[in-house]
Order: sequence, then structure tokens, then C-alpha cells
Amino acid sequence: MHWFAVAVLSALAFGLAGFFMKVSQMRGGALSSLLIGLYASGTAGFWIQALLARAWQPLDWRIWTAGAVIGLGSAWGNLLFMRALARGPASLVSPLTNANIVIVMAAGIVWFGETPHATGLVGALWLLAGIALLSLRSGRGKTTGARPAARRTAGRSWYPLALAAMGLFVLRNGGLKVTDRIGLDSANVLWAGYLLSLLWFVSADWLSNRNGRDVPDPRASADLAARSSAAGIGFRWGLAAGAFSYGGLQLYAVALARGPAHLVAPIFAANSLVVVILSLAVYREKLSFPQYAALACLLGGLVLIRI
Repeated sequence: MHWFAVAVLSALAFGLAGFFMKVSQMRGGALSSLLIGLYASGTAGFWIQALLARAWQPLDWRIWTAGAVIGLGSAWGNLLFMRALARGPASLVSPLTNANIVIVMAAGIVWFGETPHATGLVGALWLLAGIALLSLRSGRGKTTGARPAARRTAGRSWYPLALAAMGLFVLRNGGLKVTDRIGLDSANVLWAGYLLSLLWFVSADWLSNRNGRDVPDPRASADLAARSSAAGIGFRWGLAAGAFSYGGLQLYAVALARGPAHLVAPIFAANSLVVVILSLAVYREKLSFPQYAALACLLGGLVLIRI
């Protein structure tokens, strides 16, 4: 299969993972359980693939080292991104973190000696513009009370969080190109990365629950039932998200091995388009004018890269 088709499939699969995470949020799922479910099923997927390919190498220190770096980029990148969103406006946080794709593109040209083509670069720029526009929303229909909060957060604590998330996503999105160049099996590397992330999130959740039990609360029984329900919802949708996260990242690794990173990376980043389209279909969300422009840019960019 041509690298372009594999890259598009990787974006579709990873976009489905993002949409399932959104479904969990809409249904009140707990974030910690969602992440545990995601990394659990993802770990299982990469492990099974490595076993079937007879390439599982659990004693190779290079696998664990590369997995730790890529797992750090995945797990902590997502955490810092969500914390940045909690403190700052999504219209600024999202484009800044998505700028990691620019670094991956530049690395492909400068470090890996890829030859850029004018049409492909224009298409990649269209994709980047579309990704940035997807995070913008029109001010119509929103309460006026939300705007001052966005202004207060701009330029404050969210900025270093977003920059750190951008750097960590570079480790994940660009690291797979590096591991391919040095001859490491992508399924092994991603298995190790997802397993380490899973252990971290399980430990963090256990410590959080343990500390919570030490605090007396007369409403403990009601809170326990609500937390159990939220945990179940989050875990179930996390398992589904993890399955598609596994598929998306594995396809992305294959596309990087077959095609140029400066084109594969922006195609993969267009997975946000899948989330938008499914949100429109399922939750009847409405697009703002910038988001309609974003869809046109993303589709146009894919066409230009394929030419």
C-alpha cells in the first residue's frame, strides 16, 4: 500500500480514538479511568502484533529506552495539553501544541535528507492552516462572561504548559522516524511506551484514591457511587479509544517508514478532522466560519500532497 494511503488511514484511526475520548467526556467518564483503559488496550494491541510478527524483544534495552522517550511524549504531552486547556483559551493552546508538526517536518528535511517538493510543501502548509483554524470558534452565541476569562489566561501560566506539550509531542511524532532509522521495530517500541504510560497512570490513580480515602466526608457513599459510574464509563470508552490509538500510531509508523516525514506528519495531524466530522454527525455540533475554512484547507492540503 502506498505511504499516502497508509498515512490517511492512520489519521482516520487516530481520529476515531480522539472521538471516543470525546464521547467519554460527554457521558461523564472519569479522565483517569479513560487514560488507563486507553493505554491498557493499546499496550495489548502492540504486544499481540509483536508476538504475531515474532519480533517481541522484551530484553532489548534499546526498546525500553526508545519506548520511555516516546511514552513520555505521549502520556505527559496529553496531560500537559489538557492542563493548558484548563488554564488558557483553546483557540491559542491548540494551534501552539500542534506546531510540533512543523518541527517534525523540518527534521525530516534537515536531518533525514528528505527532498521537499513544492506541491507537497504547499499541501502541508494548507494542512497546518486547517489544523490551526479547527480550534477557532465564532464568538456568536456565547455568553459574554467567558471572554474576560480567556483574556485573563492569555500570556500567563498556560503558555509554558502548551510549549512543553508541543515539545513532548515532538518526541512521539518524530521519535518513530528515529527508531525506524536505527532499525527498531515500531510495535515493540510502542508496546514499551504504552506499557510504561499505563503503569504510570495506574500508580497515579491508586495514589489519588488512597489520599482521597484519608479525608472524611459525610457524603462518601453517594460520591463513591458517582465515581464508580464515571470510572466505568471512562474505562470502557478508553478501551475503545486505545484500540484505535494502537491502529493509528502503528499505521503512522508504517507511513513514516515508507514515506517522507515532512508530508506524513501533517497528514497524521489532520486526525482532528475526523473528530470534527463525527461530532457534527453525532452531537449535532455547529461549525463556525473559521472551522468551515479549516475543512476546506485540510481537504485541499490532502489533494495537493497526493498530486
